Amino acid sequence: MPNFTAGGPVVGMVGGGQLARMTHQAAIDLGIDLVVLARSERDAAVRAGSRAIFGEPDDPSALAELASRCDVVTFDHEHVPVDLAMQLARAGHLVYPAGTALKVAQDKLHARDTFHSAGFHVPPYRALEGDISVQIERFAATHGWPVVLKLRTGGYDGRGVTVVPSLRHIDAATTDMGPGDLMVEAHVEIAQELAIVGIRTPSGQWAAYPPVGTLQVDGICNEAVMPAPVSPSVASTATDLAKELAEHVAAVGIFVVELFLTTTGDLVINEVALRPHNSGHATIEAAMTSQFHNHLRAILDWPLGDTSLLVPAAAMVNVLGGAAGDPREHMVAALAVKGASLHLYGKDAAPGRKLGHVTAVGPTVEQALEVARRAAMALSGGAS
Repeated sequence: MPNFTAGGPVVGMVGGGQLARMTHQAAIDLGIDLVVLARSERDAAVRAGSRAIFGEPDDPSALAELASRCDVVTFDHEHVPVDLAMQLARAGHLVYPAGTALKVAQDKLHARDTFHSAGFHVPPYRALEGDISVQIERFAATHGWPVVLKLRTGGYDGRGVTVVPSLRHIDAATTDMGPGDLMVEAHVEIAQELAIVGIRTPSGQWAAYPPVGTLQVDGICNEAVMPAPVSPSVASTATDLAKELAEHVAAVGIFVVELFLTTTGDLVINEVALRPHNSGHATIEAAMTSQFHNHLRAILDWPLGDTSLLVPAAAMVNVLGGAAGDPREHMVAALAVKGASLHLYGKDAAPGRKLGHVTAVGPTVEQALEVARRAAMALSGGAS
């Protein structure tokens, strides 16, 4: 365990977004002092009162300053250069997840190579270099249309991923992707998208929440329900798979595996995240211990909290920026929805930006989801 400074542990988190904001709330409960590396005073965590230093996540001096003030460094995003994370570790700082694990979340091709070489089930894929159009055409000749085009790094919330329906769409798709190294994957026929939100400590403790069923809209997680509408056998297999993957990459902290349950009943790895995750937000109200509390407990190598659900079912709906402007303008209408829990991030409104989420609990996922949808619609300026 870290040698704590007087007054309790100090955790440094690279990034000041909504994940850092909610981690800050959990840190207060646990007597932890959270310091974030933020870009500006308008970052969500800073506006919520977290201590902060300001700089870019790829600035070695800013990262070194953060690490010098903390017992352990962690992340609310994957956009820190791996070599800089490893440089902090070589200087004697505790960094979780470690740089080698972080790379699996940063680089989709590296993740595919890592998991494929270890025998895990991933979609057919290949890197794209040189004449991209020709390579995509050849890939599709083997694996069929449509195919999925991805940026290896930097993509999130629907950015950096596009489905290419046919040969005549290649040029438009590659233009829309913008600059960056590309890869192509076979399209998977999906019956259900799942996420396993697990937690692992440096000493190897492991726990996982019940599987989460997710609905993606334009590449953004729009809704999530717990437990996922899958059989006990699928739930058990998916959870076991997440544990194997976490151990394989030596993950520390929250470790999320996004999976495709195919129409033929197979589980295929999509992506992983090594930080608190959108798919785990309902754990704040629905579980004995939230993902944010457990992330902090894990990186400090404390005993993990109980991941059992307190309720039969829970649902989460994201609130995205749109024509209605700032969702805080519609708070009164949303608060009138009985059973809904609102979480607004204090971020400046912009189209498509995650501005908050709503959770609800209930006897079934359908009932919980209906309540969460009504409140989210009210926050977006619609009738509840």
